[in-house]
Amino acid sequence: MGQKVHPHGMRLGIVQTWNSVWFSNSKNFSQNLYSDYQIRQFLKKKLVKASISKILIERAAKNIKVTVYTSRPGIVIGKKGEDVEKLRHSISKITALPTQINIFEVKKPELDAQLVADAIAAQLERRIMFRRAMKRAVQNAMRQGAKGIKVEVSGRLGGAEIARREWYKEGRVPLHTLRADIEYNTSQAHTTYGVIGVKVWIFKGEILGGMEEIYHRNTDVVFKKKKIYRKSVMKNRK
Repeated sequence: MGQKVHPHGMRLGIVQTWNSVWFSNSKNFSQNLYSDYQIRQFLKKKLVKASISKILIERAAKNIKVTVYTSRPGIVIGKKGEDVEKLRHSISKITALPTQINIFEVKKPELDAQLVADAIAAQLERRIMFRRAMKRAVQNAMRQGAKGIKVEVSGRLGGAEIARREWYKEGRVPLHTLRADIEYNTSQAHTTYGVIGVKVWIFKGEILGGMEEIYHRNTDVVFKKKKIYRKSVMKNRK
């Protein structure tokens, strides 16, 4: 029986980047890897209601930069940035290194595979029919400009005695095309009947420029955000 390769893993270094960016020797590699795992688990538990999309971790020689992508930045930042400071202190204790935390807003959560999967899982836990939840997610993604989307749920759907798998697809999802910008993620719904797995594939278009195009996109976003921040600072000074 044929199995599908992980869309993100297959495209690493081609059109997608790593979620952990650091170099290490063989002695410290396992320690850094476990530290990254601890940071992600801690943030996911603390920010359950903040709709976390992904967490990027960058390590320099003597500090760590953690970037959190969320659709609800206000919950993460807190009143006057108090919550961010608490998170920064907690992560510094875990890693024993100075930590910097950046918050990026996900402006279109309907096109983020992790957020879509979490939303479907939350609806299943509230006893909403799985077909309705899948169809709604697919329609919202296509309305926001997705080229294609596939949603799959598996488990004791509707409380059935025998577990089964159902999926809903619209548009194109070319899994074998390496230049295709495909986002894939999973989530779990814990219901009274058992655990229901949710998988989401979202095709956003093709990246013809490879990693150079990805790099320029990211630097443009950072530059624009810095520009906006500078403008707001100048207004406050006036």
